[in-house]
Amino acid sequence: MGKPTGFIEIDRELPKDRKPLERVKDWNEFHQHMHEEKLQQQGARCMDCGVPFCHTGTLLSGLAMGCPLGNLIPEWNDLIYRGLWEQALERLHKTNNFPEFTGRVCPAPCEGSCVLAIHEPAVTIKNIEVAIIDRGFNKGWVKPTPPQKRTEQKVAIVGSGPAGLACAEQLNRSGHDVTVYERADRVGGLLMYGIPNMKLDKKEVVMRRVRLMEQSGVKFVTNTTVGIDISAKKLYKENDALVLCCGATKPRDLKSPGRELKGVHFAMEFLTANTKGLLDKKDESGRISAAGKDVIVVGGGDTGTDCVGTAVRHGCKSLVQIEIMPKPPADRASDNPWPEWPKIYIMDYGQEEAKEVFGEDPRVYLTTVKELVGDGGGRVQVAKIVQVEWMKDDQGRFIPKEKPGSEKEIPASFVLLAMGFLGPEENIVRELGLEQDTRSNVKAEYGKYSTSAEGIFVAGDMRRGQSLVVWAIHEGREAVKAVNRYLVSKKTCP
Repeated sequence: MGKPTGFIEIDRELPKDRKPLERVKDWNEFHQHMHEEKLQQQGARCMDCGVPFCHTGTLLSGLAMGCPLGNLIPEWNDLIYRGLWEQALERLHKTNNFPEFTGRVCPAPCEGSCVLAIHEPAVTIKNIEVAIIDRGFNKGWVKPTPPQKRTEQKVAIVGSGPAGLACAEQLNRSGHDVTVYERADRVGGLLMYGIPNMKLDKKEVVMRRVRLMEQSGVKFVTNTTVGIDISAKKLYKENDALVLCCGATKPRDLKSPGRELKGVHFAMEFLTANTKGLLDKKDESGRISAAGKDVIVVGGGDTGTDCVGTAVRHGCKSLVQIEIMPKPPADRASDNPWPEWPKIYIMDYGQEEAKEVFGEDPRVYLTTVKELVGDGGGRVQVAKIVQVEWMKDDQGRFIPKEKPGSEKEIPASFVLLAMGFLGPEENIVRELGLEQDTRSNVKAEYGKYSTSAEGIFVAGDMRRGQSLVVWAIHEGREAVKAVNRYLVSKKTCP
């Protein structure tokens, strides 16, 4: 490494985010970049650790340990320390098609597995990653990559989220004629409409990469729902291979009385409408608005945080985020050792903003919604909530049990359901007669990605269930290997 004693001499440092009370007034990205000298110092903290766990990309206790993409983290940390930014970008792009996405929205399992993090704060891997790619774009180093020749084989991809985009880019580089079908009016899937603009800018970041892919030869067809506007069987028949990257978009619903009341929305319905309104330049009347309302967000994950940040920007009257799980500890528990992902208490951007606006962290733990009560006119007005305890049932499984005497009512004129997803929508699956696993995902073995139908492949959340953007990119890239093997055999066999 360039500075063997860097991790001893230099403390972890991140760029200062825009102040919460400033950034909630707009929809601009809140993360900022560091000066080059500071970034080089942070790169110098990367240890010559012998066995780097940051880019192993394996599962431990059901959680990702290190980067699923196998990013060459120690290499590009060393390169930026030496001031070799263009070479660092080259190493970064060898494993990651879209570091400008992961560098902004990935929770960074790589940092959770950093060897330095055993006893010191981890290397600022994510921050360095996004600095490299943004510098590459600003310097004009990131250019279209059309193939030198075409194979004359056609591949259709359904879904333009991170898995679909990664698959499309890699297949296009292989020389195939690639067309991506997207039901929304803009390309990007989750990247476009599932993640708010303040975390991932659509025009300056997402569409910049989409334009680059178009210049490289990838074709995009938007406003087209496969299974309705065009049949999946038709795509299958007209192409040499079909790859499904439709995501796990079936939301988990609330089963409490009052769910049918007006003012209760799925998180993605709310987030999509907000981003579309911003891009279409509609005023707030054209969106599903939380302005002036008592907001309840049900769910404590990343999507719930995005709902919190969006509702605060709308100018909600009050905000409570309900989490059925217990509050995480401040430090790693004994059953959560390195290099597992650290399950500890943090204030994400949404909660940080809500605390500045309303005076406290909006999250309440070990709590669930028992009932929603209307105002007499069909709109939600009150949420009856109750605390829970996690106890074992007769089969030894932990389930939540209501805590007697803990019920209370809180104002709720706007309820957002961010409780995760149950699997893919099934219209395409049924039309093609594909086999599904016990969780309703399309059945395909990891590493092979081939479905029960010859020439049809699946990648991303549609295969593995709800997961991270970095896993979707990994699966999109890996599925290409299986598609290429199939296309070669199809071309050589009589």
